[in-house]
Amino acid sequence: MYFSDGHTDYLYGAVNRGYDFLTPVSGQSVSLGRLKAGGVKLQCFAAWMDIDLKRSYLSQFMSMYDAFCTLLEEHDELVPLTKDFDPSGDKIAAVLTIEGGEAVEGQEDILRSFRRMGVKAMSLTWNNRNELGNPALKKNRKGLTFLGKEIVREMGRLGMAVDVSHLNDAGIDDVLAEDAPVFASHSNARAVYFSPRSLCDEHIKQIARRGGTIGVNFYPKQLCEGSASVHDAAMHALHIAETGGASCLAIGSDFDGMGKYPKGLEDPSCLPNLARELAACGFDGDALAACCGGNLMRFMKGLC
Repeated sequence: MYFSDGHTDYLYGAVNRGYDFLTPVSGQSVSLGRLKAGGVKLQCFAAWMDIDLKRSYLSQFMSMYDAFCTLLEEHDELVPLTKDFDPSGDKIAAVLTIEGGEAVEGQEDILRSFRRMGVKAMSLTWNNRNELGNPALKKNRKGLTFLGKEIVREMGRLGMAVDVSHLNDAGIDDVLAEDAPVFASHSNARAVYFSPRSLCDEHIKQIARRGGTIGVNFYPKQLCEGSASVHDAAMHALHIAETGGASCLAIGSDFDGMGKYPKGLEDPSCLPNLARELAACGFDGDALAACCGGNLMRFMKGLC
């Protein structure tokens, strides 16, 4: 069995915090050794747009794109994901995504360029409103803007997945009304523990019907009240599978995107702990393998 992870903010750390892929620095979670120790065979690397950084969004993306390309150039263990990638081998497939639609700076030609550069998916917002739509953590019932809908339609035409993580409910409804690949790279279940950043059951069902995946994230404040553990992440995973079907469940850790982790899920080497917890909850062999790695692998290969 192997693992696929739909979201890490490692690239931001590599550009802005001195993260080292071979020798982790303080506060760093993702590294080559930890990915290999955890049995990770697919890792999505997000280029996160920082609205507080004194650089244009396009400039931010280009620096993280450079960091991503450098990873592939310097580490033979990492390869770009292809339709014929074999997870039983000794390679780790790397996928480039974007967190925050600010990156396209309102231009469809920039979006098309990103697709040509290998970007497989993009979320429309992070935690702040932008020219495309409204985030889950702001009290705004408006969905996507006119431009946001245009960008989603173009993403659909390009075969680029729309990541609804961080988007508010009305925005998710607008995305689901369009013809584009859709998934949630790192979102939890609102029915297990309330957070506006988590998905309601109806959205879980609709994403699943569209063939999308929902990656359980490990951010403690979206898992439970108080201290979180691997058990809390498993409870969200169980609900997502029961609501949308086992074929929609995935992992979207959000490693390197938080300062504190659930006990037992501190870095990628700990992912087998989640598999053991899911097995204890009743996941059998085939379903467990699909949820831990196969479902997201299938979805991402469909974007290649």
